Amino acid sequence: MQQSRDAGHTWQEIGDLLGVTRQAAFQRFGKPTDPRTGEPMDKTVRMADAAARTTEIAAAVLDGRMDEARQSFNAEVLAAFTDEVRLDGLAAVTGLVGAFEGFGEGEPFVRRIGDHTVVDIPLRYEAGEMKARVAFDADEKVAGLVVLPPEIP
Repeated sequence: MQQSRDAGHTWQEIGDLLGVTRQAAFQRFGKPTDPRTGEPMDKTVRMADAAARTTEIAAAVLDGRMDEARQSFNAEVLAAFTDEVRLDGLAAVTGLVGAFEGFGEGEPFVRRIGDHTVVDIPLRYEAGEMKARVAFDADEKVAGLVVLPPEIP
């Protein structure tokens, strides 16, 4: 990929050739430089249990077992992710694709983005597919959690 970039090809062109978005191509093959240090960013995922933890946390949130889920949240998420926020989010997703039926087919997608380990897991609803995305901070606490359509990179 670096040869293509050195030859002046854009991430859009590379993504089109690979059949993915430019963002997906960059995330897989890009070599970003940390704007804080000027050093190449480390893409190594060090959190070996990230996929399993994401599945457990998503199941707890979707099933309403918030005391269990909150044990994994960092302070910011703990303060912001109230029961009202959870129910509003679930209502929005239900309005799009119906009731949650279970985890979808396919493997979790785990990667490092900046200082976070980010995991996407497929979800199955009565009228469509979605994915849960959980971001873990450097302390392996949940720094973000969202349900998205599967086509969003």
